[in-house]
Amino acid sequence: MSERIDIAKTYKLYVGGAFPRSESGRSYQVTDSRGKFLANAAQASRKDVRDAVAAARKAFPGWSGATAYNRGQVLYRVAEMLQGRREQFLNELAASEGVPVKRAQSIVDTAIDRWVWYAGWTDKVATVLGAANPVAGPYFCFTVPEPTGVVGVFAPQQSSLLGLVSVLAPVLAGGNTAVLIASQDRPLPAITLSEVLATSDLPGGVANVLTGRTGELAPWLVSHADVNAVDLCGTPESQRAELERSAANTVKRVVPAPAHEPDWMAAPDIRRLRGYLEPKTVWHPMGV
Repeated sequence: MSERIDIAKTYKLYVGGAFPRSESGRSYQVTDSRGKFLANAAQASRKDVRDAVAAARKAFPGWSGATAYNRGQVLYRVAEMLQGRREQFLNELAASEGVPVKRAQSIVDTAIDRWVWYAGWTDKVATVLGAANPVAGPYFCFTVPEPTGVVGVFAPQQSSLLGLVSVLAPVLAGGNTAVLIASQDRPLPAITLSEVLATSDLPGGVANVLTGRTGELAPWLVSHADVNAVDLCGTPESQRAELERSAANTVKRVVPAPAHEPDWMAAPDIRRLRGYLEPKTVWHPMGV
């Protein structure tokens, strides 16, 4: 009996709730920590970036207009689906990052808990970041946080799952939509997360995931006029200064990349959540 040959997988992009091939028709090989072939991933182009931004913009009114409670329930459902695919994430993480099994288990479990943590903040952040402002006059004055809009997110290159969840979840929890560029060399956890998002209750276009060369895609995403904010965490260090200048040309809110890779296992706080929210002050006459 002949030995069975494994099917070489070629993964697609995740845009607008669907899984299209790259407009360019390109793909690239993904290898494990020892250089062994794992799969082919789509190599997105600038046209794919434009399509993803258009999908995120189309989805923004519905997602930002949903109640905070509803968004929390949807994101909690994503965490449930993550839990259901725990073994697959374990295998992909161990292969792509070369970490021991126990370490991989801790990372995956923390990523699931991190998603739940941000899901729980959806209906609390307005209370924490909002305010009733004292004014001299017969008026009510309130400050409430509102989502910024379409956010470009670059997944950390080294932490392909936990870092990815830590930068994507706060964007969605605040009512924003996202275009995510996956880790260039370790995209499999992001690809599997795309499948989780597609089979959860998250509306199509709220989160869009592109794989490919970060250095190629970053300038097009950051300079896109319909992108309202960018998180430069996973961008190449040599490009960051130029990317910040490109973002300034269209007055974007920029979350700068840290000087060193963060400890993603550390307990989170709401700084990333706050980074994608804009304060809106409302005045209203008393007695009306």
